[in-house]
Amino acid sequence: MTDPADSPATMRAWRVHEYGDPLDVLQLDTVPIPVPEPGEVLVRVQAIPFNLNDLERITGGNMMAPPEFPYSPGMEVMGVVDACGEGAEQWLGRRVVATTKRAHGGFAEQAICTTGALFDMPDDIELPGAAALYFPFHLAWLGLFDRAKLVEGETVLVHAAAGGAGSAAVQLAKHRGARIFATAGSDEKVQLCRDLGADVAINYNTEDFEAVVLAETNNRGVDVVFDNVGEAVWDASIKCTAYNGRYVMNGFSSNKTVADEPFVVPRRLAMSNISLCGVLLNYADDDTIGFLKSAMGWNVAPTSMGAQITAEIVELVRSGAVRPVVGTVGAFEDIPALIDAMARRQSTGRTIITL
Repeated sequence: MTDPADSPATMRAWRVHEYGDPLDVLQLDTVPIPVPEPGEVLVRVQAIPFNLNDLERITGGNMMAPPEFPYSPGMEVMGVVDACGEGAEQWLGRRVVATTKRAHGGFAEQAICTTGALFDMPDDIELPGAAALYFPFHLAWLGLFDRAKLVEGETVLVHAAAGGAGSAAVQLAKHRGARIFATAGSDEKVQLCRDLGADVAINYNTEDFEAVVLAETNNRGVDVVFDNVGEAVWDASIKCTAYNGRYVMNGFSSNKTVADEPFVVPRRLAMSNISLCGVLLNYADDDTIGFLKSAMGWNVAPTSMGAQITAEIVELVRSGAVRPVVGTVGAFEDIPALIDAMARRQSTGRTIITL
């Protein structure tokens, strides 16, 4: 393992010792700097993007594998690799975006990440935008292009279109040549959707998106629904999906408790004549992919696909075809207040913490 001799022995980390409101339970602790194991790297964190799943690790919401207390939330970081475990030495010194080990540990000055979900972020993509590209644009890319096979001339309904993944989906779909319907929860967010390329932007608090979509498509519906919301929009969105349409299910932000419960009515799906596309944003090496398939039944994308998607997104940013949508930039000390604001739906695009 490589480990700079002049590294400090401790670091600061926001941790939870019990579940609760972010303002109540997040504590700024001084802890030992973790040591990367084989196949892992230690990232000196330069920026922390917030994700809705981070909230569950603070409040005790729906999680597949709750970590042991105390721990740092944070499933995504951007920074520079400062140390490497065995087999990962080639990453030393590289500027990267990464998923944290076991999807937590990112609310810290240093974070352990596995090489299976670790991708180069070139120096010419500046902060804070560089930290806003990984999860949203990968989720949108996998949903629209890999799973739904979106092509030029088709129509797309994007829910929560002013959020991270939604704003990425609007831009990628527009670049592909699709006609876009976008939903958002305020007039300001609706205007952002229009600015990003939405052809029809709908405030779901004042308009019935189902009625608008059906009227605008002569009761045909859209070819693709990109859904990060889940239960709250499911029934109406099914009605909005055209014959041979593809419903991309990649999130459950309206009610995460149903994520592991019976949810889809088979007859409803059959009578809709549509395809239901599940999307999991998770990359791994070949050995891990095989293990997850045999043990859990999951299909996980290979690291090579993630690297290729990252490279293509970077080129789109360089050309001006898409841009990261950053709503708020804060300091490390602001983490509790800003993630509380996200929990109360007061954020637009991505919230980025810079160190």
